[in-house]
Amino acid sequence: MKTVVAIFFLCAAAFAQTLPKAILGSISAFKAEEAVVVVKPDNTDPVNVKLTPETVFQRVAPGERDLKKATTMNMTDMALGDRVLVSFKTGSTEALRILVMSATDIQKRNDADSLDWTRRGISGVVQAKAGNTVTVKKRGLTGETVMTVTVDEKTAYRRYNSDSVKFADARLSKLDEVSVGDQLRARGVKSEDGLKVAAEEVVFGTFVTKAGAITAINPETKEVTISELGTNRPLVVKLTADSQIKEMPNMMGMMAAGRGGAPGSPGPPPGAGPMPDMAQMLEHAPAAKLDGLKIGEKIVVSSTKGAKPDEITAIMLLGNADMLIQMATGAGGRGAGASTPGAGGMGMGGLQTLDLPSMIMN
Repeated sequence: MKTVVAIFFLCAAAFAQTLPKAILGSISAFKAEEAVVVVKPDNTDPVNVKLTPETVFQRVAPGERDLKKATTMNMTDMALGDRVLVSFKTGSTEALRILVMSATDIQKRNDADSLDWTRRGISGVVQAKAGNTVTVKKRGLTGETVMTVTVDEKTAYRRYNSDSVKFADARLSKLDEVSVGDQLRARGVKSEDGLKVAAEEVVFGTFVTKAGAITAINPETKEVTISELGTNRPLVVKLTADSQIKEMPNMMGMMAAGRGGAPGSPGPPPGAGPMPDMAQMLEHAPAAKLDGLKIGEKIVVSSTKGAKPDEITAIMLLGNADMLIQMATGAGGRGAGASTPGAGGMGMGGLQTLDLPSMIMN
């Protein structure tokens, strides 16, 4: 009997040690009848958090690091999607304190920050680096534009890791890690002509652009397999909650309309004329869903350079991309399987002309 009791207390102690002291995540559900809020941490399973009359609820502004500035809030003011930091009572699932960042406030902050990156920033592929100056090149409707980024000892740097999707996951870095071919965004004091920035912040990474026809779709694992254009090798495209899926518009009709032709009339052959400004085009492109993709459909995917050669994690996936691929490979002036050194890690000759958004700042 003593042995059984001892084992019981040892198991209870071990269970208590496995309970977290705190978790950080997003509210995914409420169970009002049980006084429970379900919190989904970023990389683990959801946790049922028990609320009690003693639980303290506080709100803090997004990005605020001084917890002394947190203000008291009501439990009923929490909403689905809110980011929360939950502190537990020792050895219990009962919440001692819940610190809340409103999902609405986070979105407003992200929207404002994204607008500031556009208004005070420039972006492109790194062409050269010398001293405190980085030269980048961007392709658009009027051709190529060369811009310069100057840095100093106060400039902050962040780099996207392999298989990373979110800007928030970019790690602290330094100028030495910036390489020719990287995609780079910088914001700071911008010149009147928009071609120079004295950078306060720089974010960069090695990205790839892949294209191919869909051969399989797995809704459960959120994976799409394609036959990669140029190699015909299978490539698994993983989608996360932060991956963006867009459907390309009728490219031929848009180009015909832009040249005075009637929508749907025959357009120029692939490769004739400059590539469209992808950032402007995709801003108005409709969002799509995984279940809207079809076997055989051609897609284009932007991603960081993954750890596995046959697998990437999508930052942006573009469906209905047949015409876009034709234009890109034609504009590249190479075969579909050709590669271009220093092209920002692009997957095949011509696709580097797309300037597909890779660093989404929210």
